[in-house]
Amino acid sequence: MSEIQVGERYCVTVARDALNKLPTLVADSHRVAVVSTATLARQAAAVITKLETSGVKVLSLVVPDGENAKTSATLAKLWQALAAADFTRNDLVVGVGGGATTDVAGFVAASYLRGIPWIPIPTTVLGMVDAAVGGKTGIDLPEGKNLVGAFHEPRAVLVDFALLAGLPEREVRSGLAEVVKAGFIADSMILELICANPRESQNVNSERFAELVVRAVKVKATVVLDDLSERTSLAALPGREQLNYGHTLGHAIEMQQQFRWRHGEAIAVGMVYAAKLAATVTGLDRAAVELHSSVLRAIGLPVSYAAAPYPNLRALISRDKKTRGITPRFVLLAGLQHPIIDSPSEDMLYAAYRLIAD
Repeated sequence: MSEIQVGERYCVTVARDALNKLPTLVADSHRVAVVSTATLARQAAAVITKLETSGVKVLSLVVPDGENAKTSATLAKLWQALAAADFTRNDLVVGVGGGATTDVAGFVAASYLRGIPWIPIPTTVLGMVDAAVGGKTGIDLPEGKNLVGAFHEPRAVLVDFALLAGLPEREVRSGLAEVVKAGFIADSMILELICANPRESQNVNSERFAELVVRAVKVKATVVLDDLSERTSLAALPGREQLNYGHTLGHAIEMQQQFRWRHGEAIAVGMVYAAKLAATVTGLDRAAVELHSSVLRAIGLPVSYAAAPYPNLRALISRDKKTRGITPRFVLLAGLQHPIIDSPSEDMLYAAYRLIAD
């Protein structure tokens, strides 16, 4: 078991039996709303059983799968369900699922009664290493991803590897994109572990996989602790925005593909794009640029994209939350594990896109 403390705020428990901590964490709550999807009925049932056995009243709330859950309509239904059940500030929300489910569960908790406690219990690799850690919650708009939300830190995060049983290989690879990201911005050992044994890195029952998850969570916890609400980013000191490495183009691809691409697949291409952009903007050396493609290919992730005209993607990039005024801002690498923020010229943006579209 690994206990990763996010300062004095909360603890991320990483273990195969992390769910055993749940009854203690909700002991002061009379009611708990478990937000999950119909697809994850088995995992949600395991959580509900833990709660009911400890004497807690459970309200089970089902939301759509994936990004379809992150809408204002879903949010309104959840608010109304909590109100109808007479939830108070002593009660609690538990989000059981992937990143989209925990995003909307957290936002419901952040906004209902102006904030009630919540606990994310991720069931995907992506959720474990990214969405569930850091207190970011939110929903999408037709105009862009994650455009509405709030920073609302959880009471705790429970990362239980047993919940990954049966997770499709494509979802495992998608989640590993965020692990690779942590390697590029902060922890070189992550890249070494994956390169040394890509197959074992994708085995959710392996010690190598467990170490990769723990390392990625530690990277995110460290960054979040220094900059909870993305307010301190500067060009040479990117703060929490460094966690958006690869996401500027990646989110645009997700929107363009109407989420038919998995998050990690789009972010993988976004990181390759950012590396090629950095070669021009920061002078990132050729070996570091090529390492992006080789690591991501090794775990079966895409490294190119040519399914949409550049102007379509450029319009979506303008809606990225890092944009200031009309100027898009990118997280780039000045060197491995040395992220910065920069605003490349339009010519540079287009030239880098041509390199990943060929």
